[in-house]
Amino acid sequence: MTNTLARGDRVLVLGSSGFVGSHLAPVFDRLGVELVRFDLHPDPRGEHPTQIGDVRDVDALIGAMTGCTAVLNLAAAHHDFGIGAATFESVNVGGARAVCAAMDHHGLTNLCFYSSVAVYGEHPTPPDEHTPPEPVNDYGRTKLAAEAVYREWEAGGDRRALIMRPAVVFGPRNFANLYKLIRQVDRRRFFPVGPGSNRKSMCYVTNLVEAIGYLWTAPSRVGQGEPEVYNYVDKPDLTSRETVSLVYRGLGRREPPARLPLGPVLLAAKPFDLVGRATGKDLPITSARVHKLSEAETAFAADRIRQVGFTPSVTLPEGIATMVDWYLQEGRHTAPVVHLPPQDVQR
Repeated sequence: MTNTLARGDRVLVLGSSGFVGSHLAPVFDRLGVELVRFDLHPDPRGEHPTQIGDVRDVDALIGAMTGCTAVLNLAAAHHDFGIGAATFESVNVGGARAVCAAMDHHGLTNLCFYSSVAVYGEHPTPPDEHTPPEPVNDYGRTKLAAEAVYREWEAGGDRRALIMRPAVVFGPRNFANLYKLIRQVDRRRFFPVGPGSNRKSMCYVTNLVEAIGYLWTAPSRVGQGEPEVYNYVDKPDLTSRETVSLVYRGLGRREPPARLPLGPVLLAAKPFDLVGRATGKDLPITSARVHKLSEAETAFAADRIRQVGFTPSVTLPEGIATMVDWYLQEGRHTAPVVHLPPQDVQR
């Protein structure tokens, strides 16, 4: 089996209007691969025509896959707020089944799926690709179930299912946790809490999409019969304190000399938890956010992709500096657009 990506291929990218999808074009252009876009929403920058459709709609997928030679699935339900368990199941698992059905209709045999390290759940040591997954939330559970759908599909013939499990992805045009940290520091609403010695695995978006290109343009490098799964993390991990220091440096700000004690801050955040639960709003200050940044250890192993020869082009400090520069030039004045999936397939 080869099923490698080659010059002249046409790749249908599901979820192309999202953050990772917006960074694919330079890599695909270098490979001589055409990017065909499919999403519930148009390209937010208005630069590229996009076929509008739902990843759960088999007929829409069949139409979009016409003339394509491979599929990259980035589409997912993934937000912490505003999505119920049924929608996670429908989009992430039902969408995987729909993708397989549409690929079978066209006889396509080459797939890359964007999963997540969330499938591992919580482990005392950094999980690698051989660690038994034990997801603790609907996102991780349904991503793992989607992987199983694709592995079952792959076992049905001469097919390839390349599965990427990235850690937290950041970079320009991303409005998630690192953006919120940068904005809070910029607005002088952030105070360092606790020792900040906890490690936080992350990956810079350019490195992630280059890794996909590196792996997909060569035959599978894992053992026969073994799932082609790769964690993606940029190493070495930074501590939360190092990340915060890099943000202050990028903004040209002096880091506070003292850090607040963790316990009292967690207690002070409890009222915000109650407000968030009552209103359904994703507030910038919650005890969970304080815990994640200041105390929670979220480190993952990523030796396999290094062992097959991939070298990232951007270091984590360089990536954070680029993200801060984007924030100063553009992101500070840009309102994030939250794309929540509908409850049902829109035809």
